[in-house]
Amino acid sequence: MSATNAISGISLVGSLVTAGAHYNTVSTWLGFIAVIASTINVVGGFMITDRMLRMFKKQPVPKKDSTEEQERA
Repeated sequence: MSATNAISGISLVGSLVTAGAHYNTVSTWLGFIAVIASTINVVGGFMITDRMLRMFKKQPVPKKDSTEEQERA
């Protein structure tokens, strides 16, 4: 996952260069659209990675209440 996030980051840098180069109006607008698309891709990649890492965390074991044990007896 980190490799695809890194590639998305590289495309974000490239789209920033394209948007800021001021070759003509079309390249500026296409660069702006590329910046938006690659930013969404980078943020989504980090969100997915975070969600996957949370799957591997240990869940806390709930403590039993002493009142529950007394009711069972």
